[in-house]
Amino acid sequence: MKFYITTVIFLFLNVYVSAQGCCSGGSANPIAGGGATGVLKLGQIELATNYQYDQSNKFFKGSQDTLALFDKISSSYTYLRADYGLSKKLTLSVASGYFLDKKLIELGGHNVVKSSGIGDLIIFPRYNLFSKTKDNQTSEFTFGLGYKIPLGSNNDSTIVYTSPAGEDYYATSPPTVQTTMGSQDFMFYGLYYKSFKKQKLRVFSNVLYVRRGYNSLGQKFGDYASLSVFAGKEVIKRLSVTLQLRADWIRQLKGADKIDLLAYYGIDAPSTGSRKLSLIPQLSYYYKSVTVFAMSEIPLYQHMN
Repeated sequence: MKFYITTVIFLFLNVYVSAQGCCSGGSANPIAGGGATGVLKLGQIELATNYQYDQSNKFFKGSQDTLALFDKISSSYTYLRADYGLSKKLTLSVASGYFLDKKLIELGGHNVVKSSGIGDLIIFPRYNLFSKTKDNQTSEFTFGLGYKIPLGSNNDSTIVYTSPAGEDYYATSPPTVQTTMGSQDFMFYGLYYKSFKKQKLRVFSNVLYVRRGYNSLGQKFGDYASLSVFAGKEVIKRLSVTLQLRADWIRQLKGADKIDLLAYYGIDAPSTGSRKLSLIPQLSYYYKSVTVFAMSEIPLYQHMN
């Protein structure tokens, strides 16, 4: 059996990320590396890592900019994914990440709520349902079914008051600075890919749906759906340009029976959930078994509940 190793380095810099209250809790977690496609060969190993920095000070009511509720929110995240080809049609992916820093700076900058720590473990097998190569063209369809297990904490607290006697009083930190949503989630993934060898052109589309569960605090973050369309071309040897158009949809957050999200955690559930359309240009360079790429996300439309 032949043995292959491929290394991919993801360098992500999201120059603009819309993060509004509890809608974005844990949303920096990339699913399967943000770009896991197709399946590997039998015995092939792919290792991927990325560093991702997100920052925002924007607030939306619907699709209009509105008054800010805090100065800024940011996160610094590092991520590792390992894939292994169990057969020529089945690939197993295991991934996890660590937040170096998650920070919320309140208005005036006098109070900072922050945390750090491990996020989630993602187990994500993918199966190639269809693959065909004819003349100049290659087509394939791949399906994935994943499971996310929280490893970090979703109930870290922050000191909100110190009494004259020196006693500290704590409150649960907002979801935006927790390192995980704390729920066990199911993920469904589909990829259709088509390439034209002579033209060095590839077009593909993928869909991802995440079915959220309830966490230990009785919170159920909204289900997430994403549809992406890509077009990529090698412009010079080893250098490729890819354009991605992505639509994201997040449902509203819910509370379990007898859980008052506003009273317990300061979460206004009707003000969660969003729709977003983004254009994402990407530049990739590969040499032998190593690929390095950088990308930037440009929002075309955003609607926050």
